[in-house]
Amino acid sequence: MKALQFKTFGSPDVLDYLDLPQPQADADNAVVKIKAASVNPSDVKNVSGHFEHTELPRTPGRDFSGVVVEGPQNWLGAEVWGTGGDIGFTRDGTHAEFIRIPLAGLSRKPATLSHEQAAAIGVNFVVAWLGTVEYAQLQAGETIAVIGAGGGVGGAVVQIAKARGAQVIALDRHPLSADTPAGRLADHCVPFDDNAKQAVKALTGGAGVDVVYDAVGGVAFETALSLAKRRGRVVEISATAKRRVEFDLIDFYHNETQLLGADSAKLGVAESAPLMSALVEGFESGKLQAPAIAQTFPLDRAREAYEAVSAGTRGRVVITMQ
Repeated sequence: MKALQFKTFGSPDVLDYLDLPQPQADADNAVVKIKAASVNPSDVKNVSGHFEHTELPRTPGRDFSGVVVEGPQNWLGAEVWGTGGDIGFTRDGTHAEFIRIPLAGLSRKPATLSHEQAAAIGVNFVVAWLGTVEYAQLQAGETIAVIGAGGGVGGAVVQIAKARGAQVIALDRHPLSADTPAGRLADHCVPFDDNAKQAVKALTGGAGVDVVYDAVGGVAFETALSLAKRRGRVVEISATAKRRVEFDLIDFYHNETQLLGADSAKLGVAESAPLMSALVEGFESGKLQAPAIAQTFPLDRAREAYEAVSAGTRGRVVITMQ
């Protein structure tokens, strides 16, 4: 089969397009023919050597959509989708024509999504669901502030929160246009600047919000804490520009704030499958929408896909297979 592989860390130039043995099914694993696979910023970071646990040589790629071609009879021919913090890191990933997936990692993709759309869901929506639903346990009628609402994860959080009946305050450094999930769905859009705290407090009668989902972190961390009401929950997934942070511990415990970290990379493809399955109803009912796809590339031009993601895109980049 054709696949990408990197034997050393570096820029996208280290990616080789080559022939590798096609994986085989066994009692515990199925083989999926990849139809489409997105390229995430974490895939670019993986190739560059950002993750210490990556084992070389390795085929990268976390998100996928495809068809089961080997495995149990009840799965043969099934259209599936998925993601995982193990595939592309400690087991070969999705930027290949075929991948071997544990049976527990199989999840049927929404019938309403194309393979290209389904391949663009995984990482962003899984970490959004993990922080919003599993950890913060956002409920209908509650209010959530989403910092970095214009990004891929932030946009997914906005969609999931609205689908669950929450009020959404979207914060971003850039104006949120109506063609983004946040601009289209949020109840309020607030510039993320020095006045963000005052603006959110004004919108909540001075109380603050039930949940803060901070998709920026680092430089945004202190502001995120300040937006939470008493016993509010704050979810952190990143540490942009600032790994170590300071905050007023007395204010923190007086407010009885709950601080939660969410890391989808800790979930292997088998652990991610139930979350992918939980998302299906939202996409099939129309409550959730697939993100915009900015560019598509065939597998033999996958280096260009990595370069596009490295340069930054407003939309998803997807590799398609023949």
